[in-house]
Amino acid sequence: MTVSRTICLGFITVIAIGTLLLLMPFSTSEGTWNDPVVALFTSTSAVCVTGHIVVDTATYFSPIGQFFILALIQIGGLGYMTATTFLLLLVGRRFALRDKIAIQQALDRPGIQGSTQVIQSVIALTVIFEITGMLLLLIVFSRDYDFGRALWLSIFHSISAWNNAGFSLFSDNLIGYQSSVIVNLVIPGLIIFGGIGYEAIFEMYLWLRDHLFRRPEKIIISLNFKVAVSTTIILLLVGTVAIFLAELNNPETLGSMDFATKIMAAWFQAVVPRTAGFNSINIGEMTTAALFITIALMFIGGSPGGTAGGIKTTTLRILTSSTKAILQGKEEVVLYDRQVPVNLILKAIGVLVGSATTVILMTALITFTDPDVDFILVLYEVVSGFATVGLSTGITAGLSIFAKLVLVATMYIGRVGVLLLMSAILGDPNPTAIRYPEENLLVG
Repeated sequence: MTVSRTICLGFITVIAIGTLLLLMPFSTSEGTWNDPVVALFTSTSAVCVTGHIVVDTATYFSPIGQFFILALIQIGGLGYMTATTFLLLLVGRRFALRDKIAIQQALDRPGIQGSTQVIQSVIALTVIFEITGMLLLLIVFSRDYDFGRALWLSIFHSISAWNNAGFSLFSDNLIGYQSSVIVNLVIPGLIIFGGIGYEAIFEMYLWLRDHLFRRPEKIIISLNFKVAVSTTIILLLVGTVAIFLAELNNPETLGSMDFATKIMAAWFQAVVPRTAGFNSINIGEMTTAALFITIALMFIGGSPGGTAGGIKTTTLRILTSSTKAILQGKEEVVLYDRQVPVNLILKAIGVLVGSATTVILMTALITFTDPDVDFILVLYEVVSGFATVGLSTGITAGLSIFAKLVLVATMYIGRVGVLLLMSAILGDPNPTAIRYPEENLLVG
């Protein structure tokens, strides 16, 4: 039982438990046994923090069922290893070397030192952001609902946003709050910080602390922080402008709004592909150009070490920098005056190839079983599931059972990661001292 197999089987176990809980009559609003496919799909979507739904969460599930979904989102967002390790800390168990290695792989950390402190910091950070988001959203929701209902809505949407899940307790998601400044700042803020990675947030905190208190020894910003933050900012700006221009004259989305609401809606829809499936406009009415832009943003996703999916911002920068190095005739890849190790370049290529292969295969399977659905809509659905986004054009509920099971597998692969899943299947590689002679071949 390797570490990668422990993580993969851990997610399957949590999904199975969630499926059983959502299958029970007390989890549905009608008090009847749930459809097994609906229970499995919803549990997988929650644990994989995707947000894909085949039924309306607000009306189909009872308050108990909604609570189960929220608990699955929290466990899935933290990650199986983080959640179980935190429970072990609560009962006083000490970490073994295997536990530290598992945490390193789960959080994509460079080393195993300070594993206990990292888990404690992750939990504390999660609680701080989720409570802050809840209090700010309570200001908005308390205007439309009584305090108890507004509090539950605030808690649910804050946790869902921080974990990049995209589940909502409104039948129209957040379309009803598309002109709310607070909602358009709080929800995207939680999504961005939740998806940028814990390591980046820790570094940001230490940098601010050193500068505010004027400490003589300043923290040295890591390459991971520079790449994750700069790439995130670029994608958010480019995405906002691109979606604004693509939907500007569409009367079904931005066309009928005033200018300020158009900007907020475009900003919101540029943030949510980072991988939280909230929406403040009708996705099914978006233009093909906007859908394709969103597909690209979803495929890239967030940053390593956070709650987001996709190939990650760091993978994108390594690949683009490698292309730039080739065009400039260089033999090394440099980012911010730092040379990128060859093993990271190979890992980035592996992530891209594995991710693209998964998307192509799953799209082909669904188009084979559901030929009447437009290709762009199927591709949108698959990329959304793989990148654990959850955005949908509204075709999910109408897909065949086989297509829904394909999406379940897609969401699972996207959450655990292509390379980690292949490592779990193939086992740990055997080291070898054999070196083969080099020979050139034609490329490109």
